[in-house]
Amino acid sequence: MKTFSKAPRQRRLISVAVAGACAAFGLAQAQDNTAATDTTPSVVVTGIRASMQSTLNLKRNSDGIVDGIVAEDMGKFPDTNLAESLQRISGVSIDRSNGEGQKVTVRGLGPDFNLVLLNGRQMPTTDLSDLSGRSFDFSNLASESISQLQVYKTGRADSPSGGIGATINVVTGRPFDNPGLHASVGVKALKDTSNDHVVDAFKGKSVTPEVSGIYTNTSADGRFGVAVSGSYQSRDSGVNRAGLFNGYQGPYLGSAVIDGQTLPQPGQPGSQNITNRPAPDALYSIPQNFGYNSSAIQRQRTNGQLTFQFRPVKDLTTTVDYTFSENKIQTKRSELSVWFAQTPTSTSTWPSGHVVSPLTYQEVYPTPQDISVVGGDFATKTKNKSLGFNTVWKATPDLKVEFDAHHSTAESGADSPFGSENTLSNASFSRGTTKVDFTTELPVLTMPAANLAAAPIQAAGSWFHNSYEKSTIKQAQAKANLKLLEASDLNFGVSYTDTTNRSTYSNVQNNTWGGATKPSDYPASLWTANPMSSFFNKLGGSNSPNLFATLYSFDFATVRQLTANAVGNQAAYLPNMTKPDTDRTLQEKTTSAYASFNTDWDTAIPFHSSVGLRLERTKVTSVAQVLPGTAVVWVAQNELPITFGGQAFSNTDASYTNVLPALNLDADIRSDMKLRASLGTTIGRARYDQLQGGLTLGTIANVFTGGTASVGNPALKPVKSKNLDLSWEWYYDKQSVLSLAYFRKQMDNYAGQTLVSQSLYDLHTPVGGAYYKAALSTGGCTAADTNCIRNYILGNFDGQPGVKKTGVKPDGMLDGTITGLPTDPILNFQTTTYANQKSADVSGAEVNVQHMFGQSGFGVQANYTYVHSPLKYNNADVNDQFAILGLSNSANLVGIFENKDWSVRVAYNWRDSFLAATVDGNGRAAPVYTDAYGQVDLSIGYNFNKNLSFQAEAINLTDRTTRQHGRTEAATLNVTQAGPRYMLGLRYKF
Repeated sequence: MKTFSKAPRQRRLISVAVAGACAAFGLAQAQDNTAATDTTPSVVVTGIRASMQSTLNLKRNSDGIVDGIVAEDMGKFPDTNLAESLQRISGVSIDRSNGEGQKVTVRGLGPDFNLVLLNGRQMPTTDLSDLSGRSFDFSNLASESISQLQVYKTGRADSPSGGIGATINVVTGRPFDNPGLHASVGVKALKDTSNDHVVDAFKGKSVTPEVSGIYTNTSADGRFGVAVSGSYQSRDSGVNRAGLFNGYQGPYLGSAVIDGQTLPQPGQPGSQNITNRPAPDALYSIPQNFGYNSSAIQRQRTNGQLTFQFRPVKDLTTTVDYTFSENKIQTKRSELSVWFAQTPTSTSTWPSGHVVSPLTYQEVYPTPQDISVVGGDFATKTKNKSLGFNTVWKATPDLKVEFDAHHSTAESGADSPFGSENTLSNASFSRGTTKVDFTTELPVLTMPAANLAAAPIQAAGSWFHNSYEKSTIKQAQAKANLKLLEASDLNFGVSYTDTTNRSTYSNVQNNTWGGATKPSDYPASLWTANPMSSFFNKLGGSNSPNLFATLYSFDFATVRQLTANAVGNQAAYLPNMTKPDTDRTLQEKTTSAYASFNTDWDTAIPFHSSVGLRLERTKVTSVAQVLPGTAVVWVAQNELPITFGGQAFSNTDASYTNVLPALNLDADIRSDMKLRASLGTTIGRARYDQLQGGLTLGTIANVFTGGTASVGNPALKPVKSKNLDLSWEWYYDKQSVLSLAYFRKQMDNYAGQTLVSQSLYDLHTPVGGAYYKAALSTGGCTAADTNCIRNYILGNFDGQPGVKKTGVKPDGMLDGTITGLPTDPILNFQTTTYANQKSADVSGAEVNVQHMFGQSGFGVQANYTYVHSPLKYNNADVNDQFAILGLSNSANLVGIFENKDWSVRVAYNWRDSFLAATVDGNGRAAPVYTDAYGQVDLSIGYNFNKNLSFQAEAINLTDRTTRQHGRTEAATLNVTQAGPRYMLGLRYKF
């Protein structure tokens, strides 16, 4: 058995090949240990094996429990996406968007509870798909300029606060890390097969380019250094999805009787159409809507970094760097969907059980209903900029001082005249019997009576969103390392961080869901019929003869213009780009100081200790402008849109203080074996949208359930976690390790949702008013038959206060508006807010092995992570619940081969099922689970000579699909098909 002696503290992280970047993070403070002898070979990062060895050096020589990934060579990271690289680390799972890794979960703690740093600096983040969250989107960063990823799983006094799961430091190369002239250029051709399965008119290019380059050089005397890197990637892809995008209605008890919502009770009309009806004490859900959609997505990502270094004397190094990234995304979406509403007319089959959803569900209508033909055409742009300054001065042999400052911004907004997101909903009023079969992988929608030729498609409702978010961080850090005695040192420092997050939002909505104009305004040639099965060919059920055969698409700009012309209002069909409906700003100013005392103990079992304390004071200021509601208008069968007008403002301050202790111990049981223990307290701050003040109303209330609203709480305190970590590590070869780890986190102050039933802005609803009661008492209508009620009111009270009949819909129903009057009932809102009221425990274990088979060139990496929390979502509970999102087991298995000419890596990543959300697409309290998922990736490299190499890569080689479900496994919420990605490239080193 080979053994390796302990490296002195002074040289531990130097062997990682990025010691300068680590020093910027304060993680490579030096200590002498003259009794030990360094027999560790110097690391030259030139391939997979060298990358594995450097990664082990990082893990072995750091305080606390640390994992990481080191670049195989300059400009060559193991994966093309940083999140997909991080998922290879034990305890790290990722969330994918558009088939690509986007955000990370570490040890069961979701993206909002992991802090991301760039060269030791806290980075801002913006994401319009998750407005006002704290999670970092790794898809914005290219991997070519990254030299190392460091994942710190335990707390340290000198680490910025904010990461309970982990602190992830993204390290870029600097000239003095690798003196001399070095350069490389890479080109790739990318083939994304998901692009083959979108609407033909919206398909992008079959093959798209990616180019990257790095240049770094230092002066002959070693005093000056410059590095510049850049990359550009174009990717054309697609995502096809089927499901209930607004979730299910309910859940209801089998014994419940609610007009217009619940199933008929035994013996009532319609009950004979129910097979295996849910028991009286069972909980069941009913589909609300169902649809198929296809999105064609084009992305252009640009990254660049420029770094200057100056070392006038050997003890003083100054660095100035600028980092830039831009991510542009254009989306064209086509959708076909239907809505269910009249449960007494339904035919359904049900499984047995206490919590159930239908296996099949069908409704029959007395008059034709609408088939929604929906389109979207929007674009977004995200920019990240960071300007930083760093200087390190070794003032004396025993004292090193460092100062670091940066100003960084992240900004996301619309990149299209049509806004950041939009929908044009069109309709054919030709739907009769409608059925969904949930027993196949792809739920099968059947509409045998649909006749779009007899009832041509026409414009209906629409909305245009304009979302904007900007996050700014100004940070200054001063730190020092003082050597004390022979084997101890003191690290201490102060920092100031000013974080500002501003988000604005506007919505222009037309609630003409019953038809905005007339069919003759739209030539039949506008609507293109596409075979439905072609979008879901990897899913069982796509070849069913019962599947509705067509997904319709159209040119968004043309239909938008025709609709605006027909209505006579151009502004109603464009986003509001000038005056937002809501404008929220949250500022956090944090002042901190820390100290840690580190000692190497020359005892029978040598060990190292680090005892530290971090003190932080944070002041929170929230400023909000929102749009109050002014009226409630009944415009369609079940929809009650809110009318908005005027402005309302709020301004709130809060503050909190945290004392964060940290203790890290590691013992050298043998020269090749370590035992670690860590105790500490870390915090994770609440999401910006949980903190931001200002009351927001949902745009559409429901006839049966009322309205929704939400408001943040600026006085929320961070989640505080008391952590215990243990680790055993056996480094039995230069590139091999076996390790076991245990962790436990006891967390308090989780922000739980509180639901308050209340009236807001004195808004009155026509539901339950005098006209409504007349329809029930003299019109022969029931509360469940809202079409009957509307027809009676519009037919008998037209022209009276609040009532305006505008015509007859294609389905024969009267069209018009019914506005709530001061004498009508007050509309009830379910208002969501937040409070520090929840606690949770998370514990788990990790096993990790990395092994090279001698000099054969073959090797394997494998790890498994088990995560557990006693706090679980109860599917049988209909109330709001608190549960930890993203909690799941995960595993990796990677096989490698490398010799002087070839390198091959086959990687399998698996993540178990997990709770993704506690609210559905309509904002109701309901679980959303993501099914277990496994993916195979392959990369092959060939070194033509010492300068030129070729690469081939395949992502999602086995073409896996993803799925989410609700309270039961059978309750499909969505199923998604994307596709494999293939890349061919070459890289030339100078």
